[in-house]
Amino acid sequence: MTVLPTPDDLPEPLPEPAVDEIRLEAVMGALSDPLRMGIVRKLLLESERFDHPCGWFGLDRPKSSLTHHFKALREAGVTRQRQYGLERRSHVRVDDLNTRFPGLLDLVAAWTPAS
Repeated sequence: MTVLPTPDDLPEPLPEPAVDEIRLEAVMGALSDPLRMGIVRKLLLESERFDHPCGWFGLDRPKSSLTHHFKALREAGVTRQRQYGLERRSHVRVDDLNTRFPGLLDLVAAWTPAS
């Protein structure tokens, strides 16, 4: 049986913009890359409300490349990352993005990746 951490047990998030500092152009820039859009879509459609490590995504990319993509999403305000020992885990800032840009995450979830 997996015991999920409570909000008080979670590590502090890595640096990210405050809700009122999330800029549409930064979010759109981060989502303009199909890999990053796929990361966010997978989190929206397949995750629960807890943080996921990079390995959960099953991406066949070098670690340095994935680090860059996850950092771009975090710095744009799309995802929140926390450090758990040696790994960083991510989730989408759903409430924050829905507050700032209603309907945007619905579009991302409905997106169909090119084959």
